[in-house]
Amino acid sequence: MTRQIRVGNVLIGGGAPVAIQSMLNTKTTDVEGSLAQIEALRNAGCQIVRLAVPNMEAAKTFGEICARSPLPLVADIHFDYRLAIAAAAGGAAKIRINPGNIGGEDRVEAVVKVCKERNIPIRIGVNGGSLDKKLLEKYGHPTAQALVESAFEHIALLEKYDFYDTCVSMKSSTVPTMVEAARLFRSRCDYPLHIGVTETGPVRMGLMKSAMGIGALLLDGIGDTIRVSLTDDPVEEVYAAKDILKAAGLRKEGVNIISCPTCGRTNIDLIGLVNQVEAALKDCEKPITVAVMGCIVNGPGEAREADIGIAGGDGCGMLFEKGQQLEKLPYDELLPALLKRIEAL
Repeated sequence: MTRQIRVGNVLIGGGAPVAIQSMLNTKTTDVEGSLAQIEALRNAGCQIVRLAVPNMEAAKTFGEICARSPLPLVADIHFDYRLAIAAAAGGAAKIRINPGNIGGEDRVEAVVKVCKERNIPIRIGVNGGSLDKKLLEKYGHPTAQALVESAFEHIALLEKYDFYDTCVSMKSSTVPTMVEAARLFRSRCDYPLHIGVTETGPVRMGLMKSAMGIGALLLDGIGDTIRVSLTDDPVEEVYAAKDILKAAGLRKEGVNIISCPTCGRTNIDLIGLVNQVEAALKDCEKPITVAVMGCIVNGPGEAREADIGIAGGDGCGMLFEKGQQLEKLPYDELLPALLKRIEAL
């Protein structure tokens, strides 16, 4: 079991449920726009939000956002240690830094001092694109071993100043590298891990890479908080993270939809129907499995473990529960009947 830290009201590690994180793509100087996006993320199921703090103007408005945010906020800091201090004073629930790019040890010590005073954890962020030159010379390129060695160097620096309230992330845009680094780190250290694949590319490939990388580690029991990085609306990152947790068996809340891939026996618009069911149940938190099947062959029989489902026929279909038929309905009545039944569950 990993050590545990607290980010606002969210526990990370130590057996706590895997937490979902995202990052705003608004300007931190846009207070109202940032708060609106935080609220949208909260409604989608996000638990922790990270904001970029690139300058002192942003550090000031970061404090304004913290005062009104319904979620704990992480200040993302690069290069200037004074921004970390200002963000901590402004109410940050966590500080994300790369100790290697904010200057000398005295500056790291200054950040540690303010975080210790305010009980603010620090996330050490190691990225394949920003490794120290000596590690690149040693390993030739950003290998998993290089990422882990960088993380341990940063950990040693924080521990030098008696700071242990730490979370670690080692991200790469290459899935095998990210997975190998996390496994290697976990075999040697019990600090909680924030996991994710970075710079994943367009949405479709981003989802594929994230599901592979994050999913592989979650099935190994590795990962205490996750972010799915997508070039898209951050809300979609949260929905993707929830789906990955459900697929890994780590999240019971929310609907699990199963459906067949269609074949020549399908006589209804199954693809359209599945999309309608998914959209209608997107925010449903009931821990149920819903089946949407194309024909009687793979309807109640193959989907008998589903809590409830519908199966198509020749312009009609049936509603069933636990493999038992409830009623036969015209096609256009299937979805309303399904939703009404789910509402009553």
